[in-house]
Amino acid sequence: MDYIIEKDTMGEVRVPADRYWGAQTERSRNNFKIGAPASMPLEIIHAFGYLKKAAAYTNHDLGVLTKEKRDIIAQVCDEIIAGKLDEHFPLVIWQTGSGTQSNMNVNEVISKRAGVLLGGKLGEKSPIHPNDDVNKSQSSNDTYPTALNIAAYKKLIENTIPGATELLKELSRKADEFSQIVKIGRTHLQDATPLTLGQEFSGYAMQVQNGIAAIKATLPHLSQLALGGTAVGTGLNAPKGYDLKVAQYIAEFTGLPFITAPNKFEALAANDAIVSTHGALNQLAVAYFKIAQDIRMLGSGPRSGIGEIHLPENEPGSSIMPGKVNPTQNEAITMVCAQVIGNQTTISFAGANGHYELNVFKPVMAANFLESAQLLGDAARSFSQNCVKGITANKDRIEELLNNSLMLVTALNTHIGYEKAAHIAKSAHRNGTTLRQEAINSGYLTAEQFDEWVRPEKMVGNLE
Repeated sequence: MDYIIEKDTMGEVRVPADRYWGAQTERSRNNFKIGAPASMPLEIIHAFGYLKKAAAYTNHDLGVLTKEKRDIIAQVCDEIIAGKLDEHFPLVIWQTGSGTQSNMNVNEVISKRAGVLLGGKLGEKSPIHPNDDVNKSQSSNDTYPTALNIAAYKKLIENTIPGATELLKELSRKADEFSQIVKIGRTHLQDATPLTLGQEFSGYAMQVQNGIAAIKATLPHLSQLALGGTAVGTGLNAPKGYDLKVAQYIAEFTGLPFITAPNKFEALAANDAIVSTHGALNQLAVAYFKIAQDIRMLGSGPRSGIGEIHLPENEPGSSIMPGKVNPTQNEAITMVCAQVIGNQTTISFAGANGHYELNVFKPVMAANFLESAQLLGDAARSFSQNCVKGITANKDRIEELLNNSLMLVTALNTHIGYEKAAHIAKSAHRNGTTLRQEAINSGYLTAEQFDEWVRPEKMVGNLE
């Protein structure tokens, strides 16, 4: 491999001759060989493209950057946003906790690429300086959390919420489709009073709806950007009005409602918006887990389980048992939920580590947040399309289990009292007989009264 010699404040560094990064990126690449190469999420890099472009425009408006430099920086930023320079961002998550090396990676790539676009050769000194021009009015301490919030917000809007919304629609459709199918309810994994299969699915739909609402409720805090706080929140080396204007440009370029954080000290020293929003993602993961597990158990069998619903048969389930089909979509989404719930622990711990004026766990928060947001959106979409959409009711099995349940006796409470009703249920269970037979044998009511009072379709409530 051919190399060129780059210099920084610590001396000379050999950098691959065909790459746009510089000395500080190369030092980080060599000093942090931890985990998979280039593991810094590209969403963060693309978000840096938006903020560096906005910074260039703001610096020009405030008279500290020429129009020529603004335009060439913006041109490179557009390439970064479009993913055209992804191969030039080789750094890992496991670096300095402020993300300084990734900020410098972006600065160096913009500098070198700008030099080439202006007619120079890769390796020659660029007229666009990575610190003095690209990083003007900025610090890693305010750029990385800004990139994090931009990337997180975009991922939620573009993937997580649409995926959840698709699942919500399918669950709601099933709730309507199954609205007249009366089945036995279960609490504590034991028989309970009846409800409709549609009512059961409506509960699942509401869980997803509440999860979406929880995410949306956190977006105003997530929209507050740290940019303009520079090193410790005071805005040192940034011109007056920079923070307001740069946030306006980021909002314009992204099409999202970003604003400047009202308190830059909080925005740098803590990442509470990330903690809060991931808490909402955690809520959604908990909901998905419950829903998928319920559906998995309702579809268990096909002959020796509950078997009240049929799940779509997507692929063979066993290499040894012919004809076996497994609830694979349920297994996939619940594994995703386990990952997200684990990510919640990482983010909570990382968010707690804001020492004085700076949180120093930002890259790991970025990686875990973006993974959660991506996985939840993808899994919801897959589960919706490949499982929920194709669920059908096994009406014969539902009726069999409904009529065999002892908890229909609850309908007798208001007629003969709890203790007499309990005596009938326990006798039926002990003797292996039906509720109707034991009710008649008890002398507490007649056959005609039992048939009038114990009607499952009348026990599902008066809710609209």
